[in-house]
Amino acid sequence: MSPKRDVVVVGAGVIGLASAWRIAQRGASVALVDRGEPGDAATRVAAGMLAPVTESEFEDEPFLEPRLAAAAAWPRFAAELAEAAGVDCGYRRNGCLSVALDADELAEIRRHHDFRLELGLTAEWLLPSACRELEPALSTATAGGSLTPDDGEVDPRALTAALVAALERAGVPILHEEIASLDEAFARGRTVVAATGPWADWLPAEARPPVRPVKGQIVRLRGPAGDPVVERSIRTPFVYVVPRRSGEVAVGATVEERGFDTTVTAGAVHELLREAYRAVPELAELEFAEASAGLRPGTPDNAPIVGPGAVEGLVLATGHYRNGILLAPTTADAVAELVTDKAAVA
Repeated sequence: MSPKRDVVVVGAGVIGLASAWRIAQRGASVALVDRGEPGDAATRVAAGMLAPVTESEFEDEPFLEPRLAAAAAWPRFAAELAEAAGVDCGYRRNGCLSVALDADELAEIRRHHDFRLELGLTAEWLLPSACRELEPALSTATAGGSLTPDDGEVDPRALTAALVAALERAGVPILHEEIASLDEAFARGRTVVAATGPWADWLPAEARPPVRPVKGQIVRLRGPAGDPVVERSIRTPFVYVVPRRSGEVAVGATVEERGFDTTVTAGAVHELLREAYRAVPELAELEFAEASAGLRPGTPDNAPIVGPGAVEGLVLATGHYRNGILLAPTTADAVAELVTDKAAVA
């Protein structure tokens, strides 16, 4: 058995990886434990949109400020990670363009655009010609759109690779083990960070957070790296299209209450491709690379759960729902600050 650490992080998704890296930077000894490969669950399936402005919703106003703060933290986080890891995570602030393809969609997008302006966010309303000038591959049926230039994206799989490399350089072991109980975790670390998303059965009932799995299906297409179909993320009321520098295009994503089911269904793939094709017909020429499904950790109010657990020495970092990639930098900082307090690692 490896030596007992100050902190053991259980769960090697983006939240666990980033938290372990930040904890190590603060000088605490830390180990990361996961039964699978790093980033192999929800992180691998994520599209990687960093779009708090585009995705601002009427019922989500209380969550907007932390999401904007996380987006603002991403440039520094990405730069520090690239230096620590020696590889790039694919971060870029390339904006997002929400487009409508008929009158009903136009009314909905205009309503969201006006809501962003009411909140003091940056958004520009574009006529159809201006939308297609920005993105010539858009459908000729484009009826107008809203440009949110401050939003961006990151490649979750490149991000995983960079975080793993940074942890390796920092001497943080990544242990491929099944943790069956909190007692097993405490045998490895004096403080335990639970970052296992909806998989919380290893925690005692009194310490188990109210997190449920929310299924999401996504499609990946592959095109030439030097000639992207679109330059920025494209969003309609039914789908989003996220381009990568590598030539990959992510098309997502469904939101399904199906428990722990991760079956990829023909209907979901059909709907995603149909709606993406409506917006960007040239996507039909790309290679079909992959269809996959993952489980987002949802909470009753869709807010993440980050803080001390119900058992002394337990810290929760879960429930990030559709914003795990976006909130990774600020969640990692909060977890690292909490667990490296002298009382937490004494």
